Amino acid sequence: MKNTTLCYIQRGSAYLMLHRVKKENDLNEGKWIGVGGKCEENESPEECLLRECFEETGLTLTSYRYRGIVTFVSDRWEGEYMHLFTAEEFTGQVGACSEGVLEWLDKKALRTRNLWQGDHIFLDLLESEAPFFSLKLVYQGDRLTHAALNGSPLSLPWAGLS
Repeated sequence: MKNTTLCYIQRGSAYLMLHRVKKENDLNEGKWIGVGGKCEENESPEECLLRECFEETGLTLTSYRYRGIVTFVSDRWEGEYMHLFTAEEFTGQVGACSEGVLEWLDKKALRTRNLWQGDHIFLDLLESEAPFFSLKLVYQGDRLTHAALNGSPLSLPWAGLS
């Protein structure tokens, strides 16, 4: 299983989102996601977070919170442990990203965009200020088939998902 990071950088009531429309053979193609990426050899999740956020956005995070770990299981893609962060303090200016288009999206408007089904679950956890959590998401193709929070199965649909 690979290790990755994902960060939701917040400014007011908006998150800086990446619309993945530029990268070839992208499992996130067409989706709106936070910023982050794969951990390099011998890199901690925090080191990866800071590097990836700067590479993708041009922003240097000055304060962030480690919010949870998401275990992704898929019938199409390599398994993944995604270290989930939020950040509200940063320096710099948002630049261009080679993987997609960056846009500040209001949190409510975000929910109407093309997201992975499981993203709604962890976005709810982030917005409710849930304590550090472990979330397991199992996909068949693009369809979420199982979710478990801190080892306990969740009923699907979650947040109106079908």
